Amino acid sequence: MNTTIDTQMGAASDCPAAAQGDDRDRIIQISNVSMRFRMANDRVRSIKEYFVKRLRREIEYREFEALHQVSFDVRRGEVVGLIGRNGAGKSTILKIISGILKPTEGSVLVRGNVAPMLELGSGFDMDMTGRENVYINGAILGYTEKFINEKYEEIVEFSEIGPFMDVPLRNYSSGMIARLAFSIATVVKPEILIVDEVLSVGDAEFQQKSFARMMELMSGGTTVLFVSHTLPQIRQMCSRVVWLHQGKVQMFGPAKEVCDAYETL
Repeated sequence: MNTTIDTQMGAASDCPAAAQGDDRDRIIQISNVSMRFRMANDRVRSIKEYFVKRLRREIEYREFEALHQVSFDVRRGEVVGLIGRNGAGKSTILKIISGILKPTEGSVLVRGNVAPMLELGSGFDMDMTGRENVYINGAILGYTEKFINEKYEEIVEFSEIGPFMDVPLRNYSSGMIARLAFSIATVVKPEILIVDEVLSVGDAEFQQKSFARMMELMSGGTTVLFVSHTLPQIRQMCSRVVWLHQGKVQMFGPAKEVCDAYETL
C-alpha cells in the first residue's frame, strides 16, 4: 500500500529525489518537510482556567519549529539511521513518515506498509490483561483476529511473560509492557519498519533477542529507519545515516562518514 502526504509545498512527484530515474527504488521520499507547533506562553493551573482563558482569547502562543526543510530518501531494503541530540527532530520525522503527524510544509511519499515501533505499549489498555491487549494492539496494527490466533503462542513465547498473560497490564513492569509490544509489532515482516530506541527493551538477554529479531527482518529485505543514541549499533546496522541538528539535516551519507563527523563534535 502506497501512502502519500501532500502539503502546501507540492505533491510528492515534485521531490528532488523523484526527478531521478530510479524512482521506484526509493521506498521513502522526504522533500522540504517542516513541522511547526504552537505552544502556549501562559502558565495555566487547571483545565478550567485554560478553557476560560481560551474563550476570552487571553492565551498567548509562540511557534516552535521542530523540523525545517528536511529532505532525504530511503532505498528499498536499506537500513538508514537517524542520529542527533535530544530535541533534534528525530522522533518528529518518524511520526510524520508513520502518518501519525502531518507536516506543516513539504511532501512525504511512502511506498509500502509501515510498522512503527515508536512508543512501545502506547496503544495498550492498562486495565485489560496481556492476552486482551495482544488482540487490541494487533487490531490497531491491522492484524486480523485469525492471524493473531495463529501467532498468539509465538508472541507469548518471544515476550517471555507467559505466566502473566491473564493479569491486567497495570501489574506489569515497564519492561514487561515493552517486551510484549515489541513481540506483537515484529510478529510479521513489514515492508517498512520504523524503530525509535526500542533495542534497549528489557534485560540484556532480551536485548540480544530483540537485536537478533531486527537483524532477521533486515536480512529478509525489510526497509528500516532506525533511531539510536548508541553509535556502535548505528555503525553496525545502517548503510546510510541522517544527522539531524536543531530540526535541520546537518549531514546525510554513508554511516561511517556521518558517525565519524558526529563523534568529533
